[in-house]
Amino acid sequence: MITPPILQKGDTIAIVSTARKNLDDNLKPAIDLLHSWELEVVIGNTIGLDYNQLAGTDEQRAADFQKQLDNPNIKAIWCVKGGYGTVRMIDLLDFTKFKKHPKWIVGFSDITVLHNHLNTMGFKSIHAVMPVTVARATPEAIESLRVSLFGEKLSYDIVPDVMNRFGTAKGELVGGNLSILYSLLGSKSAIDCKDKILFIEDLDEYLYHIDRMMMNLKRNGCLESVKGIIVGSMSKMKDNDIPWGKNALEIVEDVTKKYTIPVIYNFPAGHIRDNRALILGDIVSIDVNTSSSTVTFE
Repeated sequence: MITPPILQKGDTIAIVSTARKNLDDNLKPAIDLLHSWELEVVIGNTIGLDYNQLAGTDEQRAADFQKQLDNPNIKAIWCVKGGYGTVRMIDLLDFTKFKKHPKWIVGFSDITVLHNHLNTMGFKSIHAVMPVTVARATPEAIESLRVSLFGEKLSYDIVPDVMNRFGTAKGELVGGNLSILYSLLGSKSAIDCKDKILFIEDLDEYLYHIDRMMMNLKRNGCLESVKGIIVGSMSKMKDNDIPWGKNALEIVEDVTKKYTIPVIYNFPAGHIRDNRALILGDIVSIDVNTSSSTVTFE
């Protein structure tokens, strides 16, 4: 996997929207943060555009992203928020110049479309907080983004969860939002799970949807070919009048229990304040035991 150049003081980051519109005056915390890291900021044309739920038409969002992709002075693109819409513009993008001069793409949630697409092309990207979540993010989440962008050593040692499945594994980290992973299966943006460490998280889904998506990963051969799984936050889940009978983590455990692989539950990443950065495409080693759960990036 190709690693984009690490950031240097004085570099410029572009903030754009690939999905939901951002009309509020809410970017000051993110801009101040980047300035504190001695980085410059460019605000994309999609910030402030209003097209129903989206930040402009598909063509407008693609054009703004393309502009930042092709601009050699832009060293990273930070997606302002998720929602839905990135998949509507992904096929309008031309990555020719990006492949010659790659840069970091940063975000989570709906930005999983970009993460997966970049992975199929052989490039790393960063799953992390976005500009609209900076104000409520934990210091640990913010610092992990800085460490990732500036190429410092990234590793985590977290308190073990009672549901964890013990073991060690090493492989390329792939994944993101479960709903997006599920929606991309069968497309040219679908990730290859073979011998990988799979990360999943999700928000605001019915529990039976979680089961359906996990079963799809299983039937597509993804789960039986991974070396390990990291389960992030499963937040604000919903149930029907007749309960499904398991919570989201129990659903994951039920679908994956036949595989003799290590699994980390409740890893601090996803739709939570403590959304730690993950370098997707990087090689990670995981060690899950009674005293700790460690994730170390090469």
